Amino acid sequence: MLRELGTVLKVRTARAARHWYARARWGHDLPALATSFGTDKWGTHWYAQHYQRHFAPLRRKPVRLLEIGVGGWQDPAKGGESLRMWKAYFPRAQIVGLDVVEKRLHDEARIRTVVGSQDDAALLTRLSAELGPFDIVIDDGSHMNAHVVQSFGVLFPLLSENGIYVIEDTQTAYWPEFGGASPADRAARTSMSVLKGLVDGLNHRELLRAPDFAPSYLERHIVALHFYHNLVFVQKGLNDELSNRMDAKP
Repeated sequence: MLRELGTVLKVRTARAARHWYARARWGHDLPALATSFGTDKWGTHWYAQHYQRHFAPLRRKPVRLLEIGVGGWQDPAKGGESLRMWKAYFPRAQIVGLDVVEKRLHDEARIRTVVGSQDDAALLTRLSAELGPFDIVIDDGSHMNAHVVQSFGVLFPLLSENGIYVIEDTQTAYWPEFGGASPADRAARTSMSVLKGLVDGLNHRELLRAPDFAPSYLERHIVALHFYHNLVFVQKGLNDELSNRMDAKP
């Protein structure tokens, strides 16, 4: 017991020293932080540059960030690299990691892990109520299309009013083993088909509908969609701009 406690303390001390060094040297540079902490968000993927573009205005704000998927597969001691990267990048943030495997060895000041599945709607709702509302949600979980769609449907409405929802590794939308399908399959409900279906909603005021037609929640609260290679950002806000048609009614 004492030996295990000593090991935990040693690991946490090393992490704290690494955190302060990385923050002091590369605090504003996400690609460099990703490299320093060993997350695959830079190198394996090229996500960190896009995260920096979208997250820079929030860097010094007290954001609440939820990342689905802690990493390390079934090993409780592995993973957590991106959680520590976010902690260094957002010096005032509260970071929450959700994983189906117990990952509490990665808990530390401003980082908390929770056990659970991203397709558990009741858990996601409770998590948002207890630790949110989240300003940022990053889905780097199972990458199963049904799970991605389910998590988005539950968590996006629960985001803070100007929150950002990010979905990583959208390549699985095309891979059958993850529930993906060819874009030619119009009936398939994949992560990308759902996201692409949201684009017209940005211009819902311009759609020729019955006068009494009410726009959906997503049409009214998505103000921007940014698509990158295997990565999508969904910006929440109030999409209430009026139509440019001369005969349109407010």
